[in-house]
Amino acid sequence: MKYNRKIFGYECDIYGHLNNANYLHLYEEARADALEEMDMSIGKLSEEGVHIYLSEINLTFKIGLPVGEKVIIDTRMIKATRATSIWKQEIFNGAGELCNTAIVHGVFIKNGKPFRISKELFEDYKKHIQPE
Repeated sequence: MKYNRKIFGYECDIYGHLNNANYLHLYEEARADALEEMDMSIGKLSEEGVHIYLSEINLTFKIGLPVGEKVIIDTRMIKATRATSIWKQEIFNGAGELCNTAIVHGVFIKNGKPFRISKELFEDYKKHIQPE
């Protein structure tokens, strides 16, 4: 799933490119958008008392993103179980160059504890898995 975004000045560091910490913000926006496209928005899951907590994130930096750069964030769920999911996200600049990659591990949580989503919900969820 594709998410389009522009890099703004307030997100950048003294070198004029996206601050390292702000990559996480972009990826969070794109995952939330992807979940909405999957008809599994954060709000919908929250209504059932289910949350997705991130347990691990691995970022690989390749090319900096300057102020004003228009980017495309590609978000794919590459693996899932009823309790966890793994996402691969990539940020491309306006020239189509790969700038950053993230591998994100998520865990379903209910009442503050790891939780297995229902089989019915998982059937809908797993339709969106795109293995590498």
